[in-house]
Amino acid sequence: MKSIRVAIVFVFIVFLGGCSLAPGQHFSRGSLDRGELVGGGEVEFMTITPQLVSAPVVAEEMPAELVAYRFDAYRISAGDTLLITVWDHPEITTPAGSQQQALTNGRPVQSDGSLFFPYVGKIQAAGMTVPELRNVLQKRLGAYVVDPQVDVNVVGSGSRVSLFGAFTETEAQEIPLVGLTLSQAIGSGRIDVRNADLSGFVLTRDGTNYRLNLDTLYQNGKVAPDIFLKPGDRLFLPFNDRQEVYVLGEVLRPQSLSFKTTDLSLTQALGRAGGLNPLTASGKSVYVIRGVDNLNNAPATVYHLDARSPISFAIADRFLVRPGDVVWVGAAGVTRWNRFLTQLLPLTGIINSAANTQYNLERSGD
Repeated sequence: MKSIRVAIVFVFIVFLGGCSLAPGQHFSRGSLDRGELVGGGEVEFMTITPQLVSAPVVAEEMPAELVAYRFDAYRISAGDTLLITVWDHPEITTPAGSQQQALTNGRPVQSDGSLFFPYVGKIQAAGMTVPELRNVLQKRLGAYVVDPQVDVNVVGSGSRVSLFGAFTETEAQEIPLVGLTLSQAIGSGRIDVRNADLSGFVLTRDGTNYRLNLDTLYQNGKVAPDIFLKPGDRLFLPFNDRQEVYVLGEVLRPQSLSFKTTDLSLTQALGRAGGLNPLTASGKSVYVIRGVDNLNNAPATVYHLDARSPISFAIADRFLVRPGDVVWVGAAGVTRWNRFLTQLLPLTGIINSAANTQYNLERSGD
């Protein structure tokens, strides 16, 4: 897919170059209207103006159903390991010996949610809170032990959330007795800030995918409400290797830029590429080409910026580029003329050499 996009970008740049081959000729809306691009898509031309970039950025809203979920109490689930202590009765509490670790003496909750305990037998523990299970154990042990004092601790949790993608720690995280919030899970997972696409975060719960833009959730001084995670939630943070904008033409460092957030402006994109080349660039020939990977379905759009005045960069700072955009800076007229001469002069040398050879051959035959 990336190679196809690069090929389309190349064809587009060749087309743009064809609109400004002659010295003094510049890219214009008229030249676009006369052009046909790959797939037969026509080009829509728009000028980057204060009116075009005046729309404010809307902060991301957390889905109401996620905010509404509250963690009231930890409920035992399959896979939990419980350390059940019956005070003054070590033969029941630690049958493997007091020197063993807690997990060794722990009681596992089976996949069907059942739990076995001496003198109590098999009970359905999954779904109970810790106090509820303690009360059941005390009641049943009362038939064998006088006034049993029972304590229940979760020493291994089967309630987990899974992390995938651009985290540095992707091990499943246990949900503690006090609950686990989204920000806590992300903090423990540690985002790979160099390679993560913060705008593409997905929380999957009960078969539903919730797309959350982690970048815009906290924009404009707004603090988004935190949410509690449920057992089985899946957190996916994509890598940004497919989220790129290409800066080409007369800039100091032509390159592709990866997105870390959603608010990469045209000014920032040009700045990361070193800015316009002061010796070769045409300030009035800055373009953003959008939609080159979807020409068969919709016309591409070319946004034009006249960057010859300082105010233009204030406007460009509010124009947000998108993944897949191509930022192209055209060459100044004198640059194109110099390049034409650079290509022409070697050709004239070859012609002169051929002419001199022909002349010498003719004289030697006289």
